[in-house]
Amino acid sequence: MKTFFLFVATALAEIVGCHLAYLWLKQKRSILLLIPAALSLAFFAGLLTLHLRPGVYARLAERRHTQFTRDVQTGEPHGRANSRRLANDCFAAMNPKQ
Repeated sequence: MKTFFLFVATALAEIVGCHLAYLWLKQKRSILLLIPAALSLAFFAGLLTLHLRPGVYARLAERRHTQFTRDVQTGEPHGRANSRRLANDCFAAMNPKQ
């Protein structure tokens, strides 16, 4: 449940920050909107650091490199099966004990 709320908070921080910047840029609103936009995007960046444990990206990259090498050796085309494999690898990399 904690992970769900973390994702929701991260998404909201990004949406609010980008929307405020959009209002200033495209709808010619006050430049003062950039202050809360910057704060919201800074909060968003901080929340991003809480999402994955260290080493997750390294494990994922290693899995994808191994799979890519195997695909090249067997001549398997890159397509829908590989997209599913990538999604499975992402979940496996984030939860290595399962």
